Amino acid sequence: MFFKKKKDVKEMDTSLIKIAALLIHAAKIDENYSNEEEEIIKKTLLELGAKQNELDVLIINAKQNEEKTNQILDFTKQIKKMDEKDKIKIIMSLWRIIYSNKDADIYETSLMRRLAGLLYIDSKTMGNIKEQIKKEIL
Repeated sequence: MFFKKKKDVKEMDTSLIKIAALLIHAAKIDENYSNEEEEIIKKTLLELGAKQNELDVLIINAKQNEEKTNQILDFTKQIKKMDEKDKIKIIMSLWRIIYSNKDADIYETSLMRRLAGLLYIDSKTMGNIKEQIKKEIL
C-alpha cells in the first residue's frame, strides 16, 4: 500500500509537469512569455493539486520538458484521462494565458482548435469558455 501511494504521487507529478508544459507552450507561442502568464500557470497548478513548496521546481521541469518536444500530443496524453472538471480548468487557464495580453493571434487560436480536438472538447463548449474568459479579462 505504501509503494502504491508513492507511485500515485509520482504519476501526479508527471501529470502536473505535462500540464504545466502545455500551459507554458501556450504562453510562449506568441513569443511573449510574461510574468502574468507564469502567475496564471502557477495558480492553475495549485488548483490541480500542486504543492506551493514544489511549484518552482515543477515550473523548471515543465519548461525543460516544453523545450525538449515540439509536439503537443505529449502534453495532452495525461490531460485526456482527467475528469471533465479539471479539463475545463486547464482550458480556462489556456484562454486566460492567451488573453492576458488582451489579444489572441493566429498561432494561439490554432493551438486552441487543435487542443479542442485532442482533448475531446466540443466546439460549443470551447467557444463558451473562450467568451467567458474574454468577458472576464477584457
